[in-house]
Amino acid sequence: MPVDDNRSSPMIAQKSSLPSNITWHDAGINSAQRQKLNGHKSGVIWLTGLSGSGKSTLANLLDAALHRRKVRSYVLDGDNLRHGLNRDLGFSATDRKENIRRVGETAKLMADAGLIVITAFISPYRSDRDAVRELISPGVFIETWIDCSLEICRQRDPKGLYKKADAGEIADFTGISAPYEPPLNPEITVCSDRLSETEAVAEIIAFLQSLEIIK
Repeated sequence: MPVDDNRSSPMIAQKSSLPSNITWHDAGINSAQRQKLNGHKSGVIWLTGLSGSGKSTLANLLDAALHRRKVRSYVLDGDNLRHGLNRDLGFSATDRKENIRRVGETAKLMADAGLIVITAFISPYRSDRDAVRELISPGVFIETWIDCSLEICRQRDPKGLYKKADAGEIADFTGISAPYEPPLNPEITVCSDRLSETEAVAEIIAFLQSLEIIK
């Protein structure tokens, strides 16, 4: 699939109050050239939804499906990043905001490298998700709402977190003692309480094909 060499890079230098001795250096190879080499466009598939909605499961199944198609992809998982990059953060509103900011900056770099990045984060606040959207070029950020009722998420409770939250053992738990703000205009909504895992992944693949991100 041809890639537009004039397509803007998802790396956008942001205005900030950086010290005057720090200068942005443009790469010798741009994102469009990297995408052309890969044979597919880059993208940030941002999976958001309640705990237990199936984000991590679908992210890894999607990653495997893309790999079979020889698409270069990678999963950034919320729990995994809290073992390393974000291990110093808690679950207060301030820490959640910083958690998502770091993930957004990481995803932006990976998209600039020509990859399809799949993130699996509750990312409960619209303002934080919108801030990531603003970091990345239009058409690259794909907000994907994994829509699943709280009742079904409670029934699944794969990590036993809802049980702990109900018992007061976990503070600031999304959907119980902390809010979740569902997307208002996501690029795609996947109803994981109505679709099988295979059907859900197929919906996302079909959407990526409709955008000509992958063949």
